[in-house]
Amino acid sequence: MGLARILGLASRSTAVPSTADRKTVKRLVSLSHDLLSERGGLAGGPLATEALGIYQSLDQPGRRAFFKFLIRDFSPDPEEVGRAADAYRRAPTSENLSELQRVVEPPRQELFRRLNLAQDGTRALVEMRRDALREIDAGHALEPIAADLGHLLTSWFNRGFLRLEQIEWRSSAVVLQKLIEYEAVHQIQGWDDLRRRLEADRRCYAFFHSALPEEPLIFIEVALTRGMSERVQPLLDPKSPVEAPESADTAIFYSITNCQDGLRGVPFGSLLIKQVVEDLRKTLPRLRTFATLSPIPGFRKWLGREFEGEFETVQPGQADPPTKQRLLGLCAHYLLRAKRGVEPLDPVARFHLKNGARLDRINWDADRSASGLRQSAGLMANYVYDLEELERNHALYLRSGQIAASRRVRVLDRQAAGANQGG
Repeated sequence: MGLARILGLASRSTAVPSTADRKTVKRLVSLSHDLLSERGGLAGGPLATEALGIYQSLDQPGRRAFFKFLIRDFSPDPEEVGRAADAYRRAPTSENLSELQRVVEPPRQELFRRLNLAQDGTRALVEMRRDALREIDAGHALEPIAADLGHLLTSWFNRGFLRLEQIEWRSSAVVLQKLIEYEAVHQIQGWDDLRRRLEADRRCYAFFHSALPEEPLIFIEVALTRGMSERVQPLLDPKSPVEAPESADTAIFYSITNCQDGLRGVPFGSLLIKQVVEDLRKTLPRLRTFATLSPIPGFRKWLGREFEGEFETVQPGQADPPTKQRLLGLCAHYLLRAKRGVEPLDPVARFHLKNGARLDRINWDADRSASGLRQSAGLMANYVYDLEELERNHALYLRSGQIAASRRVRVLDRQAAGANQGG
């Protein structure tokens, strides 16, 4: 239905599949129908393997055309949904509810389940969702594909199927190479740098899944310190002295990296942090504080928009005391009051505050790297994970958008408000 249009159009783009790819997409469409037929129930594995092989051979326009086919021909039937909904309203029985649930589910979800019968099918579906998300980021309306795959992958990658591992220098070389490749917050500058990050006063934990062996899904890097760290460069210095972990009273989470683009939105991060806190408390009982040293990636962009370049050239080491105090106050205002809907505008703040952490400090001259200066004028934040507060903070945040923040951060925010009014 509408196959010619599906194969010949690409919204917001003139790119269309080549003649060869149009024939290939046509074959993939036929296989998709076969997979959902009785034949698919009998020969699901070989059909799924063939279908995924064909999908992987397609170029970008060909994959986009296939996604559009799935949206147009494998979506719920509105008339069936309407009839089932009316029947359930008239008689809310378990049978009518089951029928409503059956017709509401897009048929492409069952197609994805059957594609998972292929060898290495889960990895292929994670990559398929990555492709769909990239198309969405480029402006193509493929949200139903990403949503359906996300629904399935969230179930398949729930905590019961994940394996928490501490990564050490003696871990698989393949896994160690992946850390260097994936690190997204503070780039690892080769093997010597990685080795320092895995010394006795450091920890690195990752979640793994049996369907993606030796492929970390998400990992977190931890520094064991005395007191809460306010600057990240000392933590990253490969030549820094190695301290005895038993003397540490604080665990600083200084980097957390999602490794699989296709699993974007699957809630690994909060699970990982809480699991790591529990593990560290057991192995190092002297630890009392669990906190992050986090980037503030949207701050400088927000400053430029709100203050029209006033702080564009500010460098932490050159700013005078009034400018420093004003920037600290504006950063507190940004983290507490700048919103995207009802949530904080800053993505890192959203993540930690939703987890129940407390915004505890804003640190001056905390990250002198090029990205740190570009994104946040060198400022960083400490979010504290207090296990006695997490559930309450999480509930208040979800219920009313209330942000848990220390008195010192709120004082900075009030000072910024007073300065703005005075100006």
